Amino acid sequence: MLPLIIGIVSGVSMALAARLIAFDRDRSYYPTVLIFIAAYYVFFAFMAGEGIVAEIIAASLFTAVAVIGAYTRLLWVGIGIVLHGVFDWVHPHIITNSGVPSWWPAFCAGIDIVLGAWVIRMAMTRSAAPATAAV
Repeated sequence: MLPLIIGIVSGVSMALAARLIAFDRDRSYYPTVLIFIAAYYVFFAFMAGEGIVAEIIAASLFTAVAVIGAYTRLLWVGIGIVLHGVFDWVHPHIITNSGVPSWWPAFCAGIDIVLGAWVIRMAMTRSAAPATAAV
């Protein structure tokens, strides 16, 4: 239960920090976050030496959602982040990867569901800033 609570608090902190620091003004911020969180399981698989192909396939699907959402609607990115939270819960039952710490799925699900809900809310209320030009 504690990893889930810490994940939820971390997700709220990440969303508030992104807003206060203005990282979320750049439309690529949350798609990059989705790609990064999906890559963690690949890192764990490489450390354990098992489940690498399955983890790369899963991460590729989330990366595709991030890219599509970045170029179409940020709503897709929020949905992708929430779905990654669901993936965290079912991961131990569908992919064998002993490199994943036992506390990770609950922790990551807490972050993902909160952060994904935040992105969905931003997308639905149109408070997400338009893409910015490269500096």
